[in-house]
Amino acid sequence: MKNQEIADIFYQTAELLSLNAENPFRIRAYEKAAETIESLPESIETILQENRLKKIPGIGEATAEKIKEYIETGKMKYFEDLKKEYPEGILEIMHVPGVGPKKARIIFDKLKIADIKELKTAALEGKLQNLPGFGAKTEQNILKGIALKQSIKGRTLLYNANLVAEAIILQLIKLKEIKNISPAGSLRRKKETVGDIDILCTVEKGKEHHVIEKFNSLSAPEKVQAKGTTKASIITEENQQVDLRVVEPVSFGAALQYFTGSKEHNIALREIAAKKGYILNEYGLFKTKNKKTPVAGKTETEIYEALGLQFIPPELREDRGEIESAQNKTIPKLIEEKDIRGDTHLHTRYSDGANTVEEVAQKAIALGYEWIIICDHSQSLKIANGVSITDLRRKLDEIYNYNAKYGDIKIIAGQEVDILADGSLDYPDEILKNLDFVNVSIHTGFKETEKQITDRVLRAFDNKYVHSLSHPTGRLIGKRAAYAIDMDKVLNKAKENGIFLEINSYPERLDLTDIYCKKAKDMDIKIVIGTDAHKVIHMDYMHLGINVARRGWLTKDDVLNTISYNELMKSLKKRR
Repeated sequence: MKNQEIADIFYQTAELLSLNAENPFRIRAYEKAAETIESLPESIETILQENRLKKIPGIGEATAEKIKEYIETGKMKYFEDLKKEYPEGILEIMHVPGVGPKKARIIFDKLKIADIKELKTAALEGKLQNLPGFGAKTEQNILKGIALKQSIKGRTLLYNANLVAEAIILQLIKLKEIKNISPAGSLRRKKETVGDIDILCTVEKGKEHHVIEKFNSLSAPEKVQAKGTTKASIITEENQQVDLRVVEPVSFGAALQYFTGSKEHNIALREIAAKKGYILNEYGLFKTKNKKTPVAGKTETEIYEALGLQFIPPELREDRGEIESAQNKTIPKLIEEKDIRGDTHLHTRYSDGANTVEEVAQKAIALGYEWIIICDHSQSLKIANGVSITDLRRKLDEIYNYNAKYGDIKIIAGQEVDILADGSLDYPDEILKNLDFVNVSIHTGFKETEKQITDRVLRAFDNKYVHSLSHPTGRLIGKRAAYAIDMDKVLNKAKENGIFLEINSYPERLDLTDIYCKKAKDMDIKIVIGTDAHKVIHMDYMHLGINVARRGWLTKDDVLNTISYNELMKSLKKRR
């Protein structure tokens, strides 16, 4: 926990310094320190005790002293002093899409606006457009940015909600009184954002009070929202509400099904139950004429079977055809994490990654992969240290030498190549032909019209060296809306040209979305799952992409990550 706490403080320190227009190298030093600490495989406290802090790349004398101070006192004076210079809401304003540090500082200095509510009011009243460097368009973009942030207000990224739920379940499962425990709700259905976290458990009779007390102790006393004999609610340090329900073993399956949802799925199930002479609720499945003894309820499987349905995985329970499929026994066997043999989108130090090619390979070996594809940024993306042609050749040599020397994993030479404004690619064909895998993407021109962006992508697809489209809609959940793009045209062209579409597993992307994954599957378009990892720790995001794939009804046969190295290389060569 201390690693993440200190990393978060350094990230915020960098943000506060950027408000002060500090030296960018100093800002970057704090960001780099945060990134390093966040990805450490061991406790920062252990490293401090063993006097190894200054040996860590990216940790200098000043940052080492601040880490020591925080571990010993629980505070960092430099950070606390920086915070006093601005109201608490200024960082939230800075994170509104279309604002950033420079504009946030002007807004605060000129209008003394200190939170998003005041910012929205000022924008609606036309007070922002007359500020230096602003204008009517800037004002409208800020209003759109506020709307985007508010669209997920009260909701948490799936990745973050997972971490909170897992930490709580790990604490509760230590209690011998607990027999079964599981998350429920949108978290269990693996939606991209989660509201309140629901956890269900069964407890040894008469021991419910002990479990409720333990659960409440996982937050500060003032953060206990509700406390009953079988239900409690807390607010965690991450400001996440978590609800715990204790149910009887005979009803665990029924309660899990009910509280997993979705609402629409549950309504459809209850209608089926009613037609068969049953009543279905969180306590079980009962005959209409005998409401005391449940026909089913201990497990979800027996509920579905009693209704004449194939078991429906939680990720599919959105009333999007899964009921009809379950009636016909045609629910597919969805892809699983164990099916994955490789990752198709990894960055290294050749562009903006934190690790070497060999370090990425070693992490992949630890994950049990057979192959990986290194896809660093292309030359024009300067902000991401795009790889020049000279450096790309050096990278290819390193990859080929690694493969020749070691047999523990196969590294495939790829590149994430920018689609330029006219639809051409960021490297000439004579360079592209030397790559095993070309993953094209859009990183500029997000405000172009739907026709402009769509035409760029379609033209890129006509290049015979292109294999895949990365993060197809460009969205960042809660931070940046998808750019205008005609995905139906993209899907049709991908089908026509044999282009793969990527599920980008990065927590804020999860792009391609589940809806388009299902459309791609129906059109027999292959999907690749890439973590877009910029640090080896990010390679653990693979499960997020799998969640999206499962919600999109994908099986292992729909996803290229599940095939062997030899099969993959054959598939990649077909395009050319």
